[in-house]
Amino acid sequence: MYLTFAWRYFKAKKSANAINIIAWVTAGVIAFACCCQVLVLSVFNGFEGLVKSLYASFYTDIKVVPATGKTITLTAAQLSQIQQQPFVQAFSLVAEEKALLQNNEADGAQTVIYLKGVDSNYANVSGVPSKITKGSFNTGTVDEPGIILGAGIQYAVGANMNPAFATKTLTVILPKKNSTGSDPLQSLTEGNASPAGVFVIQQDFDNKYAITNLAFVKQQLGLTADEYSGVELKLKDKTDAVAAREQLAAVLGSNYKVETLYQQNMGLYNTMRLEKWIIYAVFTLILIVSAFTMISALTMLVLEKQKDISVLQSMGAHQSTIKKIFLSEGLLLGGIGAGAGIIAAVILCMLQLQFKLVKIGGGSFLIDYFPVKLLASDFLLVTATAGIIAFIAAWFPAHKASKQAFELK
Repeated sequence: MYLTFAWRYFKAKKSANAINIIAWVTAGVIAFACCCQVLVLSVFNGFEGLVKSLYASFYTDIKVVPATGKTITLTAAQLSQIQQQPFVQAFSLVAEEKALLQNNEADGAQTVIYLKGVDSNYANVSGVPSKITKGSFNTGTVDEPGIILGAGIQYAVGANMNPAFATKTLTVILPKKNSTGSDPLQSLTEGNASPAGVFVIQQDFDNKYAITNLAFVKQQLGLTADEYSGVELKLKDKTDAVAAREQLAAVLGSNYKVETLYQQNMGLYNTMRLEKWIIYAVFTLILIVSAFTMISALTMLVLEKQKDISVLQSMGAHQSTIKKIFLSEGLLLGGIGAGAGIIAAVILCMLQLQFKLVKIGGGSFLIDYFPVKLLASDFLLVTATAGIIAFIAAWFPAHKASKQAFELK
């Protein structure tokens, strides 16, 4: 009944044309803000999914690192315990350290890198081998190590990957573990590795990491047989990563820190989430501004319908009934605006998915268009936000209408 009154009031011709204009302007502003909210949230969802997929190519489902210090000790019995966990599909032992990479053939070109030594299981837990664009994923042996370079590192040191020319070795300079000498040069160790491949994932990795075999890195660092920087694990499908992390942490003890994929990149994910909600808040402010136009439209409508209110009162309508009618009018305005905005946003997102209409300028990103991803939770959030703001805006004129004194002339 209340919506019937509200709909009649909304479409009826008013004595003052400004009331109709303000009502439609209110619905239009709500539609614009809701459309923008859905579009922005969908674009952030698209970028978030893209970035997560890129980071998941390098980081594994779970990683075990030392709770303190740089290295951990894992005995054969502990590795067997890890392997026996029902949620573990595969694991890889790694040793990492910051190093200096030099190419003496290219006028001594050098750059600081994070050198990551991996075992033969690494291809089973990481997506890096699938991101090789030049050469192959061949880390070699302890005596003849091969090194896989990020694309940025390859460019920085001028490493030759052309098969038509002889492959030149690169010099890797690493710090020795537990070096006690007074001469700084005595605390460093040098080794040679041949560039075997180049990977392209994302600049954070391409400009930072190089990968070689575990035995070579352990030898250069002077690590013991059971000493590593960490263990990277791939979980079986449909495994709850949080539950797996807790179970593995209980097995290994307090000397080990077990991190999920999210925890390994918590700063990145939190920043992306914060940016998303800041943009959402900005467009919510537009909705709040539209609330003032709604208050104006409903206040003028209350003045327009004073006689109708008196008639309803004479027929026994309570104050709550009058209030609900005008609250319904406000919710109707908000619903029309939100519905139109969401429909427009869905159409625009579908067009973007199908035809890639809006491009990313510069041509330096992995894709040349804005990715979008529609989530039902975003629709519910935007609808709820518009509904709450419309209800609050409508309450003031509705309350005023309900308090109108009975007067029938």
